[in-house]
Amino acid sequence: MHSFEAHAPDADLAELRARLAAARLPERETVRVGTSGRRRWDQGVPLADLVDTVDYWRTSYDWRLFEARLNQIGQFHTTVDGLRIHFLHRRSTRIDAVPLILTHGWPGSVAEFVDVVDELTEPKSGALPAFHVVVPSLPGFGFSDRPTTPGWGTEKIAATWVELMARLGYSSFTAQGGDWGGNITTVLAGRFPANVLGIHTTFAEGPPGLSTSMLTESERTWAAETRHFWRHRAAYAKQQATRPQTIGYSLVDSPVGLLAWILDKFADWSDSGDSPFEAISRDRILDDVTLYWLTRTGASAGRIYYESHNSLDPDLRVEVPAAITMYPHDIEKCPRPWAEARYRRIVRWESPARGGHFPSLEVRDYFLKDVQEGLAAVLAA
Repeated sequence: MHSFEAHAPDADLAELRARLAAARLPERETVRVGTSGRRRWDQGVPLADLVDTVDYWRTSYDWRLFEARLNQIGQFHTTVDGLRIHFLHRRSTRIDAVPLILTHGWPGSVAEFVDVVDELTEPKSGALPAFHVVVPSLPGFGFSDRPTTPGWGTEKIAATWVELMARLGYSSFTAQGGDWGGNITTVLAGRFPANVLGIHTTFAEGPPGLSTSMLTESERTWAAETRHFWRHRAAYAKQQATRPQTIGYSLVDSPVGLLAWILDKFADWSDSGDSPFEAISRDRILDDVTLYWLTRTGASAGRIYYESHNSLDPDLRVEVPAAITMYPHDIEKCPRPWAEARYRRIVRWESPARGGHFPSLEVRDYFLKDVQEGLAAVLAA
């Protein structure tokens, strides 16, 4: 284990601003003038929104504040199977604290969890569980190394997380995640039940091929919305699952291209209307994008799709206790009967009124309380 402090060279930040100032932009999208709300985004990020965000990024955004927050939490590196893994680690002062590993997805990063670490380690109420919190950067993301060989899919990542936790002295632990982090959390629970006490996930996945006959009308709507997403809004996933290197050149060379690629997902997947900034802090989104830019991980992060797209073992079952939350504007919502076919001990199921794919950033207070109460139910079971 090696302690680590983030500090981007001033020259890298100056170069970023220079690239932003010199950006070549396309013409305005051919969406009818006066269109409002989500329809403005029918062709992707509107030019006016991108211009405003690029200007703010270049003239007002302060990366040093995010660096300071990461360093305040505590950052470390360790090498597993030849790959250096970066992670945040904050221990609780509570003697009854339980280890917890939080796993992000794409296009997220450790930025998704920096606003909840403090209260997960030191909750305001003694009745809530406390955790020793570990937040790793996925291989190829952020300050983790970029893999130079194939094989770094979700199964290997889950095994790496078990090794990481063991090195920290955590032979048993809880786990939480959404998006790819939810997939990895499911693999952790299914493959390593001796190590995983239980899980909380916002991205449950049932086995393939299940019938809709068992579903309620609202659950059928969920299934239809998920099918619509994969048929009409998932070109990014097909691109990164089949040709990640091709799109990767643009994502590593152009900060505006990287911003547009990621901002499009924050807009489409968050519970917002006219702009993702209605739900998520502009600075926090730029923390995430800037982390990708400075670490040059736009291409390597996309390869998780190439390594793992549609790879979750259909026969994998989770026997440890699970708390599951389905947010209303998430891109995939798994009906409970389908989830029960994989997660055999669901001890808590929540369907809140608000929130999308990035709940820790959109509805932070609800997310925090949900994770605390969900994992409390898991530990009680």
